[in-house]
Amino acid sequence: MHAKERREAILSRLEQACDPVSATALAGALSVSRQVIVGDIALLRASGAPIAATPRGYILPAGTAGNRFTVACNHSVEGMEAELHAIVDQGGTVLDVIVEHPIYGQLTAPLRMSSRYEVGQFVERCREEAATPLSLLTDGVHLHTVVCQDEACRQRIKDALREQGILLEG
Repeated sequence: MHAKERREAILSRLEQACDPVSATALAGALSVSRQVIVGDIALLRASGAPIAATPRGYILPAGTAGNRFTVACNHSVEGMEAELHAIVDQGGTVLDVIVEHPIYGQLTAPLRMSSRYEVGQFVERCREEAATPLSLLTDGVHLHTVVCQDEACRQRIKDALREQGILLEG
């Protein structure tokens, strides 16, 4: 398979995937090294493909379907798992986390979590890597972009976060 065909195959797999696809999985499927995939992804991005990297692999951005909104929260590091559970338990998908850094401005990291299992994997990876969440940079204040089915789901998510005392409201 030539490089151009391989990059087309990568895009096709990402378009068909419901979940993030790791570079290792793509490498295995296309019989190349992980490093070749990383290079192909860089070239695809440079040519305008909107590929995002998440902690679990590559994705194409979610479409505009659903009810997309931003929620502001404030909690300690220990509250991260409960916050994410509150969102996914009510039917939401946490697309990202956003903090406002005093020097760099807005920092955004993709998350793409829609289940307790995915939240658990993320939290476990944070523990294993001794990684701290971005919200530590802003004393716990951060935003999440969330997508859900409808307005009722949006309200359930806000109510659940309010109940935990972590929802920041105007």
